[in-house]
Amino acid sequence: MKVAVVILNWNGETLLERFLPSVVSYSEGADIYVVDNASSDGSVAFLKDAYPNIRVIQNEENGGFAKGYNDGLQTVDADIFCLLNSDVEVTPGWLEPIMDLFQSHSDIAIVQPKILDLNQKDHFEYAGAAGGYIDMLGYPFCRGRIFQALERDEGQYNDTKEIFWATGACMFIRRNVFESLHGFDEDYFAHQEEVDLCWRAKNAGHKVYYVGHSHVYHLGGSTLKNMNPKKTFLNFRNSLYSITKNLPRKKAFPIIFLRLILDGIAALRFIFQLKFDHCWAILRAHVSFYGNFIKMYKKREKANFLLKYHTTTSIVWSHFVNHIKNFNILVKD
Repeated sequence: MKVAVVILNWNGETLLERFLPSVVSYSEGADIYVVDNASSDGSVAFLKDAYPNIRVIQNEENGGFAKGYNDGLQTVDADIFCLLNSDVEVTPGWLEPIMDLFQSHSDIAIVQPKILDLNQKDHFEYAGAAGGYIDMLGYPFCRGRIFQALERDEGQYNDTKEIFWATGACMFIRRNVFESLHGFDEDYFAHQEEVDLCWRAKNAGHKVYYVGHSHVYHLGGSTLKNMNPKKTFLNFRNSLYSITKNLPRKKAFPIIFLRLILDGIAALRFIFQLKFDHCWAILRAHVSFYGNFIKMYKKREKANFLLKYHTTTSIVWSHFVNHIKNFNILVKD
């Protein structure tokens, strides 16, 4: 199997300088590409000067995460794409366990490694942790991370396990599956497009896995900080997009109604915290969602919908009311 490590870059020259050395050193046997989203800094010049063996693909515009990868991957020659954030430090032997899993299980289409925090290396990182899940209402969370509560890595997730979604910070996907799903949904622009892609893959009968014996360190927040109002807008809106696209009508409509109520409560919570810009972001997210509802509804998959897609009923209730911060307390395997 031929694997390509593909890094999406936008004005990230300093990140490339810092993180490319580990990728180059520890990605034996893989081709390395950088897809540049029309950067205005010195990224491309730096790459051509310092890393002439890395293949640079220059997009004509900054179309965000979704369009950036969709455009760039068209010219990447590989059986397996590894979509890697520019702020990820990889480790020796990180590729082997994942490639072994692809080789031995043809039904596995998407894989992620363990994602640890670069600044606190014994803790899981927000974006992906030990594999992604969603609750019945479509809110995403991870093993090792529930909202802002991050667990210490004590080997509790050193397993190989089927998950619901893999993080876009470090996602391996078979090329033929990516192409059959027509890539990421570009209407998401950024954030949760990987949740939607994995959901569509599972609706099509593919499996998504986590491999705990491969780990990387993620800086996180390089593009948008976790508590940036734009990220709040994208996360709330795009989550509603995924529900509309990937659930049967009988489930999707009641859940959208419940989300209207719960998202309203979240907006009130931001008001009490004096975070008015986040409250406004949630309101704008719903306005944008309802304005694009028909467009999203027309994208619904023709394949059979998953009847069992969630791990728990309400992650919001479990975390904020029952004060659960640990995945193994929330979900008993």
